[in-house]
This record gives sequence, C-alpha cells and structure tokens, in this order.
Amino acid sequence: MPSAFSRILRVALAVVGVLVVVGGIFTAGAAVGSRDPQALPGFIRDRVIDEQGPGAVNEALGLIRDDYYKDPGKQALVDDAIDGMVKGLDDRFSSYLNPKAYAQFQQQQDNSFDGIGVVVSQDDRGLLISKVYAGSPAKAAGLRIGDIITRAGRTSLKGLTSERASSFVRGKAGTSVELQIARKVGSKERTLTITSQRKPVKIPIVDSALRTEDGVKVGVVRLAQFTNDAGLQVGEAFQKLEKRGAKRFVLDLRSNPGGLVNEAQNLASLFLKGGNIVTLKGRTIGDVPYPAVDGVTVFPKVPLVVLVDRGSASASEIVTGALQDRGRATVVGTRTFGKGVFQRVEPLSSGGALDITAGQFFTPKGRNLGDKKTQSGNGTAPGKGLAPDVQAKDDPKTTDVDEALQTALREAAKLEG
Repeated sequence: MPSAFSRILRVALAVVGVLVVVGGIFTAGAAVGSRDPQALPGFIRDRVIDEQGPGAVNEALGLIRDDYYKDPGKQALVDDAIDGMVKGLDDRFSSYLNPKAYAQFQQQQDNSFDGIGVVVSQDDRGLLISKVYAGSPAKAAGLRIGDIITRAGRTSLKGLTSERASSFVRGKAGTSVELQIARKVGSKERTLTITSQRKPVKIPIVDSALRTEDGVKVGVVRLAQFTNDAGLQVGEAFQKLEKRGAKRFVLDLRSNPGGLVNEAQNLASLFLKGGNIVTLKGRTIGDVPYPAVDGVTVFPKVPLVVLVDRGSASASEIVTGALQDRGRATVVGTRTFGKGVFQRVEPLSSGGALDITAGQFFTPKGRNLGDKKTQSGNGTAPGKGLAPDVQAKDDPKTTDVDEALQTALREAAKLEG
C-alpha cells in the first residue's frame, strides 16, 4: 500500500506534468500564433493573442512584417508602432525616443553632445532659441536669440516636445543640418533657411556675474537646465560670488525648460532647511514627497530673488514654487509656463525609451500649475503658471538692456541682509 508521502508525490508530479504540458502549449502557441494565429485552437488563441492587449500588437507587427508587399524594416516598424501608441495618448509632454534620440538625450543630461550650440525652449511651432553660445556652429551660421526653428532637414518640428524636436537638430559631429527659421524683423516675420555645422558641444549650464545695485553687491547666477549636477554647480557659483563680496543674490531661471526632479530637489535644498519641496502624485506611484536634502542647506538665509518668465517650466517651477510658498525668495518676472505634470523616462530593451507623463506635481502649499483638467487628473495642458511677486519683462527690441534683470537687481538690493 503506497504511503501518504508517495501519494502526495505522485499527485504533485501529475500536477507538474499538467503544468509542463500546458506551459509547453502556451510557449509554443505564442511562437506559432505570432505568424499564424488562426492555426491555434480557439481557447488557446484567445489567451495567446489577447485581442485587447500586447498580443494583438505583436500579431499586427508579425503580419505586416510577413505579408506587406515590401520590407518595412523591422526597427522602423517597431519605432513607428511605439511612436503611434504614444501619440495616441494625445499628451504633448509624452514622447517615444528611438535609440538614436535616447542616446542624445542621455548625452544632454551630462551637458555634452554633438549639436549646434543653442539653448531652446518649446514653442507651438518648434523650438525657440533663448541663447546662442559663443564660438558655436550656430553662432557661425548666424542664428539669433528669438529665432524659432520650425523645421530640421525634412522634419517639421511643429507640435513636438522640446526633447523630440531637439533630437532632429542634434546629430553626428562633422555633419550639417538645414534649418528653417522664423525670424522677426521689425513688425514682420521672415522665413529663412540656414545651414549649421554640428560639432561636439559642452554646455556650460551655469553662468554667473557680480553686479552692483545701489551700492550693494548682487550675485547673479543663471541656470540653463536641470541636468546632472545642476544643484552642485549652482551651489559652487553662489559660494564663489559670496567670496567676492556678494550680499544679495538673483537666481535666473528664465527660459529654463526644467529637467531632472532630483536636481530641482538638490537646488532648492541649498536654500531650504527641512520641510517639503514638492510632492509627486500618480496613478501607479501614489504620493511621493521630495523633502529638503539634509546637510546641503549652505545658504539658509541669504537674501534671494528668483527671476522667471513664460519659458520657466517643470523643474524651474518646482524650485520657484517651493521658494515662493515657503517665503524664502521674492519671485520677479512674468508668469511661468504652467506645467503641472512630470514625466518618467523608461528605457526599453530596443535601446530606445519612453518619456511619458507619470503624474502631477504639487508645491508645498498644494498648488498644481496645470489647467483645470490637469488639476482634476484628466489632462496635461499647461495652466496659468506661477504668478511673480513683482512683474518684470524684458523688451526684445532693446538688445543691449535687460529690463527684467534690472528689476530683479533692484528688488535684491532692497532685501534685508
């Protein structure tokens, strides 16, 4: 008579055998079904193909690859399929980065890449140039601040995210790119075609200067974008200016499109000791607070002005919102962009990545900067942005005078030390 243990063992082996057979069917079925799904038994086909999920996508890709009258190219087919899915989200901030674009994106986070040497922000028609670096290919080609790049090569940049649009402007060093430019000349706008060379570009993301206003030395630090080590570089610039005698400071975040949330946290922590800086909220991540980082509050009391404009977005708004909400700085300029959502970059096995909206962000006082639909979780459209404490706007016609910075300097000089 078989023992209880042997009976249990035989039952277990029988179950494993069934699982192996069923598992074998599903594994083999997936391989066969990707080419000829109709050949599978109905109950297996329903589970393998998954008409409302990834299986249906794989089925369509397989059929196009196998049956289309010419070779569509495997990588191009996958790129177009993913790009189409992301575009179907109808979200201006979400994008698919193919392997080439993702490699360029990673280079950009390290402040170096092959390109033309400009700082840009997103515009409805393409990319608005806010800075042209001295000695850059863009400077040699005649590009100017205020130009809007509407086309790169044969690609229209209208409606693309700044990251996606920039990927068409950047490229391998030694190559060139033909750009279509919209430029204001007086009261009229001209369309120009300018060809720029591409070269290795190292972006100095921090500029600093020591100014004197009403007898008070004011340090001015401008940050171009929130890439790797942005907080560290800003802190070092503040320290150098302080050693030169600066008693007040202006943090210039104009035309700064944002970047890494953790760098916004690091930068704000230079001036805020303890407490919250921003809270991220999303369907899959819940509520994630980003508190001030311990041990990095080097300037807890220095009188501070933050200078912003409509091009200040995302991480720029996180820093500005935190400093404004907690009464740590006077905000000067115009309303900011009004981006109330954040993105998460998810690398793919293909070498590309998804840059998709993962949730909303909220300032320490609970403000979300998107429009009403964004605030209710039903959209991603920009809102009114952060309102400055003191209004100031630069006049583009007076290229030798920065009116907004002058106002910021006056406000900084008035602050108590």
